[in-house]
Amino acid sequence: MTRAPRQVADEAVPRARALHLLQQHGWNATSFQLLEDDFAYFFDGDDAFVAYVDTGTAWVGGGAPVAPAERLRAVADAFAAAARACGRRASFFGAGERFLSASGWAGLRVGSQPTWAPARWAEILEATPSLRAQLRRARAKGVDVSRVSAHALQRGAPLRLEVDALAAGWLRRHGLAPMGFLVGVQLYAFGDERLYFVARAGKQVVGFLSGVPVYARGGWLFEDLLRADTAPNGTSELLIDAAMCAAAKAGAELVTLGMVPLTGVEARPLRVARRLGRPLYDFTGVRDFKAKLRPHAWEPLYVAVPAATSRWYALLDGLRAFARGSFLRFGLRTARHRTQRRAVKPREKRLKTKD
Repeated sequence: MTRAPRQVADEAVPRARALHLLQQHGWNATSFQLLEDDFAYFFDGDDAFVAYVDTGTAWVGGGAPVAPAERLRAVADAFAAAARACGRRASFFGAGERFLSASGWAGLRVGSQPTWAPARWAEILEATPSLRAQLRRARAKGVDVSRVSAHALQRGAPLRLEVDALAAGWLRRHGLAPMGFLVGVQLYAFGDERLYFVARAGKQVVGFLSGVPVYARGGWLFEDLLRADTAPNGTSELLIDAAMCAAAKAGAELVTLGMVPLTGVEARPLRVARRLGRPLYDFTGVRDFKAKLRPHAWEPLYVAVPAATSRWYALLDGLRAFARGSFLRFGLRTARHRTQRRAVKPREKRLKTKD
């Protein structure tokens, strides 16, 4: 098979170019995540690009092309043609209805993302006593949330070391090995473009939220929401409240907490996968947490493929991208991760008992 050519030798150059185009045309909620180091770049002219992962059999684009609306179809088709020339299938994972309508590509729904109008957040609080109660619980336990700068999180800074430890603990508690593609935990790249909030209980960091811009929609994706296992109830809600209020004050038009996988799907195999996958990923719990924040809308998200291409192959290609190329290696990493997780739990329990 022909290998994809390297278009630019210096990896920093395409990312800087991609950021410039994102600031003009980044419409998908996941668009800022395309700057993460899992991605290669296909540029089409001076005004458009696709960020993608090469799984070995497919090029899986993140979300949709970053391009002027009238160029979405042309850029997608050029990307598919380039993939075919390299012996690869082409697809986009996490595409919205806007892209399907503009491109004529076919879609298989794989989840939904909740969205809020930040200016109406105060109305949600007023109408949701249970949410106000969670905020009161956290404050009563001494949790305080503050916005922090990218400078405070520079390499070697004390706060960054605390956040790194928090992220490591959060990853360790999850049932799956760390994944790539659109769900990697990369907190600091292009930090000046981000929102950062830290929750402290006394002097201890117990929660962290990172928001990334959705430039073309005047909004934010609250990308990473991390919570210590010792964090008081309501810590996550308090972080979201602070970030929502900041977004509203800045005049943001949209906030999303990202995709909830397999929510709103109609295909029977995906409903079965949601049920069978519960021991590894709490699909229902994730959806229920986001739903209790009373989103104003749920936007469907799809795997998108050119006409006459199998959507099911494309779904497998997307899952392979999340698994960083190999289901077998990912399964082995997950088995090792779960073994280490079980080993840590008794040790943590003994330490807590001793305290």
